[in-house]
Amino acid sequence: MSRRALRRLRGEQRGQEGPGLGELGLDPGPERAREGGPPPAPGKGPRGPPRAGVSNRFELIPAEESEDEPVAGEERPDTRLSEQDTAGGSKDRSKEGAVTEETDGDGQREGQEAEQPDQTLATSNKPRKKKKKRKTKKNSSGETVEDNDLEDIDSLLERIEDPRLAPQSQGGITADTRPLLYVEHRNLNPENELKRYFGARAVLGDQRPRQRQRQYVRSMWLTAPKNTWPRYSKTGITMQLLDTRRGMQHFTFEHHREYQQVQFKFLDAVESMDPNNIVLLLQMNPYHVDSLLQLSDVCRMQEDQEMARDLIERALYSLECAFHPVFSLTSGTCRLDYRRPENRAFFLALFKHLMFLEKRGCPRTALEFCKLILSLDPENDPLCVLLLIDFLSLRAREYTFLTRLFQEWESHRNLSQLPNFAFSVPLAYFFLSQQEERPELERGQARERAARLIQLALIMFPSVLMPLLDHCSVQPDARVASHPFFGLNAQISQSPALNQLTSLYVGRTHALWKDPAVMAWLEPHVHEVLHMVEAQDTLVQEAEHKRKIRYQSAPRNIYRHIILSEMKEATAALPLEVTSQPVMGFDPLPPLDSIVSYTRPERAGSSSTMVLPALPHPIEESQSELYLHHGATCVFQDKPSLQRKHFIPLLPLAVAKF
Repeated sequence: MSRRALRRLRGEQRGQEGPGLGELGLDPGPERAREGGPPPAPGKGPRGPPRAGVSNRFELIPAEESEDEPVAGEERPDTRLSEQDTAGGSKDRSKEGAVTEETDGDGQREGQEAEQPDQTLATSNKPRKKKKKRKTKKNSSGETVEDNDLEDIDSLLERIEDPRLAPQSQGGITADTRPLLYVEHRNLNPENELKRYFGARAVLGDQRPRQRQRQYVRSMWLTAPKNTWPRYSKTGITMQLLDTRRGMQHFTFEHHREYQQVQFKFLDAVESMDPNNIVLLLQMNPYHVDSLLQLSDVCRMQEDQEMARDLIERALYSLECAFHPVFSLTSGTCRLDYRRPENRAFFLALFKHLMFLEKRGCPRTALEFCKLILSLDPENDPLCVLLLIDFLSLRAREYTFLTRLFQEWESHRNLSQLPNFAFSVPLAYFFLSQQEERPELERGQARERAARLIQLALIMFPSVLMPLLDHCSVQPDARVASHPFFGLNAQISQSPALNQLTSLYVGRTHALWKDPAVMAWLEPHVHEVLHMVEAQDTLVQEAEHKRKIRYQSAPRNIYRHIILSEMKEATAALPLEVTSQPVMGFDPLPPLDSIVSYTRPERAGSSSTMVLPALPHPIEESQSELYLHHGATCVFQDKPSLQRKHFIPLLPLAVAKF
């Protein structure tokens, strides 16, 4: 027993003798005789008021002063009791064989077996062996969890919360209980997905010890702040709640006066055609969102992917720090209007961030960000992420989510009229039918749905088959290759808008169709469609009529999606009215009905036409991505015909810390 516990047991302070136990209503004779302790000193009263009926001397230690007493129902890890003793003498033996622990100033406990008080006093002056503190913690069920088991709590919680581990019936009952666009916070962190693939030790490495010395930063959901970033201060961006309609909360970002001045300087830097001016602006304002977005595009064009991704994450951090207290990422009831220029940076930062995540090999996290973008404005879908969400669902193997999205939105959104959903949904049903852990009845139903939907897709969009087989390096048989329904005529006869959609889908998802099992499943359905075409089925005629009436021109959000996706197959098919417009990386193709809250003051002597020197080399169509788009009309001295393209060559970007 430690000396401090013994002093409190006797009721004495430092430099004083203990009180007599007789004055406390105890019989000290037998206890002292049995323990071999000295008799109580006369004349010493108790420290507090007398406590009648005290039979256990350990109750003299106040609860607030005994920091090492275990909680009721909690078992001491170092307490050892003899199981061979009888129950009659358990009280006396507990005084002799119990181990008491005391917490010192360094957070370590000193434990010794308390056999007799005289032996304790004799050995109290010797250096005692310190034992490392073993923390205990109670979980929700009241069981004690030691420090060694705390590191596995996160993995256990992920298993419990994972809906795929719960029993599901046909259609996924567990997933259907939540909203369709429900966003989970833990799925917004790419490290959680990488841990599932490679393990926590391979992902974190030696980061855990460093976190103890890390300076305090705000905990965020969208991105993790880095120590290399500049210190954050208020940038002048805030979020306001506009109104609440039909259970939906409509928010908007607002720019204060000081942020508006920085925005004007940024526009001047863009017009200067020198990315170094944006670098200088970021040195003075390290969390200006539009500068971060624009400079990220410049770094990506110069193949500095790490810096480009870091700038996007910093932009997300700046915007998240400005969130309204009521704004929620997971509820699915918060709306942002893309027509307001202040809100566009958040949409674009999320989209570019998910593109980096997909290239990084985190499709599940990218899918969660895609659902977040869609939940901000599902009616208008300003970035048209519906053209991307099917690909991410297949990459992340979230087949149930994709089929549920198709079932719930087909009636009012006509998702089957988009080539990506027409082909990806039957592919998802095919993958579901291959999962052996599902019941045989459910697998059979998924197989039937996949067969019916893939035939409808081939009938509605016959121009997809041949480019898809070409990207997969698969040679079709003679019947399919020579048939005019799937031949070159199908691609030439379709409208430019439909050509953009099919080119975008084939260029993005062709890798998912390279599986030999998928091709073996696709082949008989292609021949079945040819039988229907030769029999002049009514479905074939109706599909041809729909293709002629629809897809006359694509909406502006599809063009915006194609520009941001940078798929060469789809970008080459953009119409002239889109390529002739100036496209800014921080605001590509702004809406025609924008809601402008403040305007940039006009500068005296500004010219809308710039005469640039001769280009060092000729510009080809394939090299157009090497040039920045600009708002002013540019005339090259040696290439007057390039005036409509508004290409400005990238100047060397100085590598600097900003």
